Amino acid sequence: MNASKKTWLLSALLLFAPLPALATDAAVPPPVARDGAHDFDFGIGVFKTHIKRLKNPLTGSTTWTEWNGTVSTRKVWDGKGQLEDLEIDGPQGAHIQGMTVRLYDPGAHQWKLYWVDSDDGTLGQPVVGAFQDGVGTFYDQEEIGGRAVWVRNVYYGIGPKTYKFEQAFSADGGKTWEANFIASLTQESPEVPEQAEAPGLSEQQHAFDWQFGDWDVHMSRLKGPLTGSNTWMPMDGTVVVKRIWGGKANIAEINVRGAAGPLQFLSLRLYNPAAKQWSLNFAGSGDGTFGVPMIGIFKDGRGDFYDQEPYGDKTIMERFSFLNIGTDSARDEQAFSGDYGKTWEVNWVNVHKRMPAAQGTH
Repeated sequence: MNASKKTWLLSALLLFAPLPALATDAAVPPPVARDGAHDFDFGIGVFKTHIKRLKNPLTGSTTWTEWNGTVSTRKVWDGKGQLEDLEIDGPQGAHIQGMTVRLYDPGAHQWKLYWVDSDDGTLGQPVVGAFQDGVGTFYDQEEIGGRAVWVRNVYYGIGPKTYKFEQAFSADGGKTWEANFIASLTQESPEVPEQAEAPGLSEQQHAFDWQFGDWDVHMSRLKGPLTGSNTWMPMDGTVVVKRIWGGKANIAEINVRGAAGPLQFLSLRLYNPAAKQWSLNFAGSGDGTFGVPMIGIFKDGRGDFYDQEPYGDKTIMERFSFLNIGTDSARDEQAFSGDYGKTWEVNWVNVHKRMPAAQGTH
C-alpha cells in the first residue's frame, strides 16, 4: 500500500472511530451496600409478647389461639449476632420454649435466622433476608405437612420499645400468603439477666456445667491438616459460656487474635432429650453460617463429638473432644481422619484457664 492510501485509510479510521467518553459518560460505580449489622438492635432486651397462632395453617382454618410470654434477646459478636430466647404459654397449659439465633453475613449483607425448639434441640435451616425501609423480610422453603412450602418472616412496626412480627406460609410459590403467627412485643427492660439453672435437668444435661463463665484461651492451630504439615499457628483470646433455657442448651462466644488478625466464633450446644445426645453447632462471624453439627455425649469425664463433612476434594471424619476438665482449667481439641476413623490427626488444641471473677467479661 502506498503512502497516500495509508493516509486516506488512517483519516477514515479516525473519522468513524467512536469519540472518547466524556467525563459525564464514565461508568457509574455500583452503590455501596448498606451495612446491616445492627438492624436488629431494636430487639435487644426483655420483651413481653402477645401472640396469635392460626391452627392448622394452609387447611382453610380460621381458628386462632392466644398466647402470652416473654422474649429475651442478647447480643453476640458485639451485635453482629443475636440470641433470642422465647417462652410462651397458650390454651389448656400449652407451652413453647425456643430460640432464634440471628447471624449477620457481612459479605452478602444479609441476616440468617435459625430456629430451635427445646423439645428436640435441633437447629433448623435459616430464613434469609435483610431490612429495607424499616421492614425486615426473610424467606426459606420447608417441608410442612408433606409438601414444600415457602416461609416468610417479617419484622415491622418498629418503635423505640415496641415491634411486631409475622410469619406466613405460601403453597403456591409466593403468589399468595397466609399469616399464621402474629406477635406484638413491648420492652420491659433493656438488659437481659443471667439465667439460673432450670430444675429437673438430667445428668447428661449437666455435662457443660463446668464450663459456665469466662475463660482465657490459648489456641494452637495446625496449618494444612492432612498434608503432613507440622506448622502450628498460635492464637489467644477469651471464651464466654452462658446458659440457655436454664442449662438445656448453652452458647460459647469465642474471640481470639492470631497473626492473621481477629477471629470470632460461636459454639451453640443443643441437647436432644429423646436421643440423650448433645450437638455442637459452630459458626464464624465471617459468613454467619452454622456448619454441620457434631453429635456426641460426655462419658467418664470427657466429651467426644463427631461428624462427617467435605474437606478439600474428599469427605473426612471430624472429632471434637473436651479433655482434662477441671474447675479452673480444661483442654479441648479437634482432629481429622481421612481413613474413616482408623487414625486421627489433631489439628486444633485449646487450653483454657478460668478468669478470676473480677476480670470476667459478663
